Amino acid sequence: MRSNLIFDPNLSAEELRGFARTVAEIEWLLLILVLLYHSVLVPDKENSAALSTAMLFFAAFVLGFHYVNFYRKETHWKLAIETWVMIVFITWVVMYTGGLDSPLLSLYLLVVITSTLTLGKLATLLQMVLIVSCYAWLGYYGRAYAMGFSFFATTLTAQVVPLLLVAYITTMLSADIRRALTQIKLLSETDELTGIFNKRAIDIVSERIFKQAARYDRRLSLLMIDSDSLKTINDTYGHDAGNRLLKLTVQCIQSQLREADIVGRYGGDEFLVLLPETRGSGAAGVAARVRQSIAATPLSIRDKTVQITVSIGIASYPEDGNDFETIMKKADQAMYASKNKGKNQVTVYGSD
Repeated sequence: MRSNLIFDPNLSAEELRGFARTVAEIEWLLLILVLLYHSVLVPDKENSAALSTAMLFFAAFVLGFHYVNFYRKETHWKLAIETWVMIVFITWVVMYTGGLDSPLLSLYLLVVITSTLTLGKLATLLQMVLIVSCYAWLGYYGRAYAMGFSFFATTLTAQVVPLLLVAYITTMLSADIRRALTQIKLLSETDELTGIFNKRAIDIVSERIFKQAARYDRRLSLLMIDSDSLKTINDTYGHDAGNRLLKLTVQCIQSQLREADIVGRYGGDEFLVLLPETRGSGAAGVAARVRQSIAATPLSIRDKTVQITVSIGIASYPEDGNDFETIMKKADQAMYASKNKGKNQVTVYGSD
């Protein structure tokens, strides 16, 4: 079964690493609680030996997973394995500290909370099924005949319902927090006016794509697009009309791009377009279509139609440089060359 059908597919690698550290702290907390119980209440020799053995193996497991790098990559499956081992450890401890009358029975809550925060709804549901099975195995299976099925089911439900409530509430809170964080991240990376990447985001994405191109010896082209009309529109018709011009410009740019291409607003009226796997000649074709699309789409203002144009500069990797900063600088120079040639032009760096 595919992992994203069981686990939360929205967790990033960075979030998984953060949760892995949190799970390690929860595991040590669990071990300390059992150690305190063992030290204070001092069970009989047989139970003491069983608890000591369980703590020894659990400590070795935690050290192996988190500090000896037995499992090097942080994944959903690694976190799931850790919660399963926690369930086994808690069941073993509860079995030797009074069964379903054990004061440590509530330790299962640590597993439930860990699962809801890190693994998602379906994985938590499966964990709950496993925990309920452990409840039955720990004592009720032997009492069912003496109690009668109805009383047995009622008692089991009373024991399990608090865990279900904790799982449900924690899952809902986790989902709400995740949605809020996603929205905050989106706002921090998106230009509020046009809905495309802002300068901060496009810088990050550009660096990553350039590193991939350099690593795998792939082509990459960059377009710097500057509006020729924004200042005139702002001065003549106001900033609301200027904002509409920027939105229209973005729509025209996006209409000529592939799904893999990336566009971001780099300044007031400047836009940066990344064209992966594209040579300079191919980028020139894209730029020509963008320029023509914008020139053929006038802006409607107060029952008037105003012609708008852009100037575009192109630079490519590796022809024009070996680092992203150099390529971007040359694309900017080519864009200003388009301005100097009378605007509404496309210039490939080095063509003149």
